[in-house]
Amino acid sequence: MVSNRGDYLSDPCFAGLYDSPKAKMITADELVASMDKVGIDVSVALNIGWKSHELCVESNDYIMEAVARYPDRLAGFGAVQPMDKGASGEAERCAEGGLKGIGEMRPDVQGFDLGDVSVMAPIVEVMEKHGLIFLTHSSEPVGHKYPGKGRVFPEMLYQFAIAFPQVKFVCAHWGGGLPFYALMPEVAKALENTYFDTAATPYLYHPRIFEDVVPVVGSDSVLFGTDYPLMPQQRIIAQIEASSLSREDRDAILGGNAQTLLGL
Repeated sequence: MVSNRGDYLSDPCFAGLYDSPKAKMITADELVASMDKVGIDVSVALNIGWKSHELCVESNDYIMEAVARYPDRLAGFGAVQPMDKGASGEAERCAEGGLKGIGEMRPDVQGFDLGDVSVMAPIVEVMEKHGLIFLTHSSEPVGHKYPGKGRVFPEMLYQFAIAFPQVKFVCAHWGGGLPFYALMPEVAKALENTYFDTAATPYLYHPRIFEDVVPVVGSDSVLFGTDYPLMPQQRIIAQIEASSLSREDRDAILGGNAQTLLGL
């Protein structure tokens, strides 16, 4: 896909992220090389929310092959199209192929409702069977626009957490602000199995978000994410290290929580 990216621009999710030739893409080998440079032991390689089932399958094949080549360095997540009849079977194939979860999903682009039990239940059943993690893109209903922002707002995420409280649920990009609503007791209860990653933090929030969110949802609910190669991994590492969080909290966010969640 790096060398022939133009062949995939008909997909709305891919085009939203990579239509510009300036948008960086990397191979699995390049990802591992970048990890070596900044001292990252393991990275989670996510897929994207392809519109078609066929592109989910093709890209999942690449991630499974990469994980097989770097079993100690990469943990992979696959993609499914929930509106396709083959979605649950593809989730099963991802699990059998050594992947740890499903995501980064894009319900707004893929055309499904996170809270629709009839659509999501067959996929959730496979995820529960294999202990897969479910990760979705998240975005803010206010603020500036940017490539790939989309419309996956906190209310949608909350509906999934309510419908499937047993699922290990990760909301990318701080859940579009969802953690702040955990100050409401009923929301906090619904989010007991929900995590928030820090991907693209410098593009979205003031650095004090770490000090503001951790007291609300706990440091054990925050996962280090970067959106590399959108930005250097070191940029977010530096933000976390510069925060006033305790050493214990910073270590949990930088790897301890993911280690536990992924069973590494």
